[in-house]
Amino acid sequence: MTHTLFLRLKPSCNARRLALFAMLAACIMLTACGFRLKGVTPLPFNTLYTNIAENSAFGAAIRRAITAASPNTRIVSDPAGAEVRLVQLSNQQNLRELSIDADGRVEEYELNLHFSFQLVDARGQLILPPTTLRMTREMPYDDSVVQAKQSEITTVFQQMQQSMVDRVVRLLSAPDIAEAYANAEQQPVEATPADLSPVSTDPDATGATLWGEPEINPSGPLF
Repeated sequence: MTHTLFLRLKPSCNARRLALFAMLAACIMLTACGFRLKGVTPLPFNTLYTNIAENSAFGAAIRRAITAASPNTRIVSDPAGAEVRLVQLSNQQNLRELSIDADGRVEEYELNLHFSFQLVDARGQLILPPTTLRMTREMPYDDSVVQAKQSEITTVFQQMQQSMVDRVVRLLSAPDIAEAYANAEQQPVEATPADLSPVSTDPDATGATLWGEPEINPSGPLF
């Protein structure tokens, strides 16, 4: 009876071993492909300064995202005490008419977001050269419900803003940035230091004003 029981359990043990080997092989394959679980991604520096205004929605979101991704990175208010400086060069958002009906009223808008920045070390050496990230969304428009569409535009811009923040943090945590920071001594020194004073670019609406056209409210919860 004991011998028979052993024979019945043995295939089960082999099955467990095969399942374990399969799981290990899958993990190795995922690691080789660059897969990793979303979570903390430490930045290669311990202190960071940014001239993006802390009291702006975008500035607050950037700071929260960096702290969440890299808890050991401290954001300081004095550029002299920072190992790296995230320098905002420009920050713009605008609406552009995509289509107009026979009466000259806008039927569809294109929402654009442009953010330009660079990353320098304490000596002003470039870690990341001036970089511009762009985002675009298209949205149908109905001037018979201006208030509702204005609210929708604000919401879409806020979603675009959060996506932009995520892109910036992913870029800062990329292996290329860590390598550039480690080799900062070999990087060219900026001839003209970047302006590090706090900035918060007001939203900029462009184009001719049409009847019922929405406005980007500079005092709204955008940039």
